[in-house]
Amino acid sequence: MSLFLFLILVAVVLGIIGFAVHGLFYLLVIGAVVLLADLVYIAVRFRRGGKGRRIAR
Repeated sequence: MSLFLFLILVAVVLGIIGFAVHGLFYLLVIGAVVLLADLVYIAVRFRRGGKGRRIAR
């Protein structure tokens, strides 16, 4: 879960820098791509569900 939050933070920072700084539009695009990749990653993790994740008692 920490990887997910870190990638969201990176995407937001890249998006803000890409939007604010003139001539760095490619950072906004990279931020959007990182955000989409992160959403796909978390969707795949949730789709697998709890298979193989048993709590040891």
